[in-house]
Amino acid sequence: MAGRHGRNGFDDDNVNPFAGGSVPPATNSRLSPLSHEPADFYNVDIPLDSTKDLKKKEKELQAMEAELNKRERNSFPGLLSLISIEKSISLYVYVVLTLTGIVIEEKNWPPFFPLIHHNISNEIPIHLQRMQYLAFSSFLGLVGCLFWNIIATTTAWIKGDGVMIWLLAIIYFISGVPGAYVLWYRPLYNAMRTESALKFGWFFLFYILHIIFCVWSAVSPPFPFKGNSFTGILPAIDAIGKSAIVGIFYFVGFGLFCLESLLSIGVIQQVYMYFRGSGKAAEMKQEAARSALSSAF
Repeated sequence: MAGRHGRNGFDDDNVNPFAGGSVPPATNSRLSPLSHEPADFYNVDIPLDSTKDLKKKEKELQAMEAELNKRERNSFPGLLSLISIEKSISLYVYVVLTLTGIVIEEKNWPPFFPLIHHNISNEIPIHLQRMQYLAFSSFLGLVGCLFWNIIATTTAWIKGDGVMIWLLAIIYFISGVPGAYVLWYRPLYNAMRTESALKFGWFFLFYILHIIFCVWSAVSPPFPFKGNSFTGILPAIDAIGKSAIVGIFYFVGFGLFCLESLLSIGVIQQVYMYFRGSGKAAEMKQEAARSALSSAF
């Protein structure tokens, strides 16, 4: 090969790049070797019998729980029997109410001491919420009027009008507030929620009586109310002559009853307009006719 093509090209020092020691020895270009990891660096000690230990501990806990239950039964047999009876009764009541379709409503109002279930924003249709809030304002207005009536009669009692008017004011409050809620506010709430025509009729009947009561209280004639047990215009005129402070309290009560009367008239107008416009009046007549026929036969 050398004789045919002449001399070898790699024999020339000027041509061979690796000749003449221009490149350092290969041993000097190597990197220092990495340190070896310990033999157990990637080894994790996982016990193979962990599942068995968990099952064993679970059995031990179940045995301890059974022992505690046994001791409780031996120590308080009467108490445990009462608890079991109470749980059975609660379960029975829950099953009966569920099967009959009766919904247990959670009490959530007022927030600081829940007494009633009240949730307009979630249970009343959005186009009826403004009307329901207005009716709720009317209910709260009645509560405020009767509460202020207690304050005014307390002032009159201190000034010498006797304790009887104060006791009557207490009776008006504890009977009027629950009565208003049961007789007309709750029926309106249910009527708005279910759009039942008969419940609207129940509301109209007792809400008219509510308006008459508010107007009558704003005047407060001497009958059937006794003395100055209501803060109407007539007791206010009588009280202002005896004591200016008592008279001012009574005149404030008179103003509150007037505002409540006007608000109540506005509520019944709006509810009646919706009742007529939505066709509930005709529906109530049909339901009343069907109920009359069913009772007749």
